[in-house]
Amino acid sequence: MFSTYTYHQPFELESGHQLASLHLGYTSYGQLNEERNNVVWVFHALTANSDPAEWWPGLIGKDKIFDPRDYFIICVNMPGSCYGSIGPLEKNPVTGAAYFHQFPFFTIKDMVKSYQLLKKELGIQKIQIGIGGSMGGQQLLEWAATEPYLFENAIALATNAFHSAWGIAFNASQRLAIENDSTWIQNDNKAGINGMKTARAIALLSYRNYETYKQKQSEEITDKITDFKSETYQQYQGAKLALRFNAFSYYFLSRSMDSHHLGRHRKNVSAALSNISAKTLILSISSDILFPPEEQRFLSENIPNAVFQSIHSSYGHDGFLLEFEQIEKAIIQFLNREHIQQNKFQNVIK
Repeated sequence: MFSTYTYHQPFELESGHQLASLHLGYTSYGQLNEERNNVVWVFHALTANSDPAEWWPGLIGKDKIFDPRDYFIICVNMPGSCYGSIGPLEKNPVTGAAYFHQFPFFTIKDMVKSYQLLKKELGIQKIQIGIGGSMGGQQLLEWAATEPYLFENAIALATNAFHSAWGIAFNASQRLAIENDSTWIQNDNKAGINGMKTARAIALLSYRNYETYKQKQSEEITDKITDFKSETYQQYQGAKLALRFNAFSYYFLSRSMDSHHLGRHRKNVSAALSNISAKTLILSISSDILFPPEEQRFLSENIPNAVFQSIHSSYGHDGFLLEFEQIEKAIIQFLNREHIQQNKFQNVIK
């Protein structure tokens, strides 16, 4: 079920900009139990929406590991996106016109701050499982570091403690593509859309890798001199995103991702991670070049109750969305392990 939560009071961003109000679109499945502690909070990645059953069908739904009959599953569309939360194409209540280029900059910390308001509105005291990959994992870790005892379990996939210079360079290159679209200066819903198509093609190189293209886009004939499969694939992916997204959201959300740094306003990154008390599963994608495994190992080495596991995949970073069978197996093992340990502890204290 899709719902909208509106906060009718001023909301101050890290930048110092103050919004008169804000709203969040979110999707939920299942029902809260009497204790209001059967919550699975899902965090989506850059261009996804608030319906995880749509983009993570292998993990969420009836008879899946996260079954609405057992859990209250919630996913919020991150601010700046175009799927129901406050975003660049929506009206600025101050001017009455769409924000467009004037949309206020939300950091990952700002996003988490907005989710805390929704959590309070729903009366949620404890989140049994928080799960997110990539930019979604960044949000999960920020929240887990901000409220150390909120999450019972945290499952972070293909993510990091701060966005790397490598990752920022990829995002900056994509924004350059949008900025160099001559229509980008216009206040129009379609402004910069061709630039965004190019940006998506750039992004795809970081989402996949050499081996992925070798396996999927290599030519079957040897006498071809133009119209290569990999070339048309890049064009297709850009056009596909343009049918459902806009350049403004893409531009601002990439800046939000770049802002991610758990050490900001804290002693340092390691101290922030050491503050997380949730039992944590860190999943790495073996062929990920955008969020390489060394970043997840750093997380597991600095979060006190963390377990590290690598998922073998040839899909690169996108493996966190595609390798759901391996991911499901890892999550089941992790949750069963914690359940067994908890039962042993209960037997001892009796």
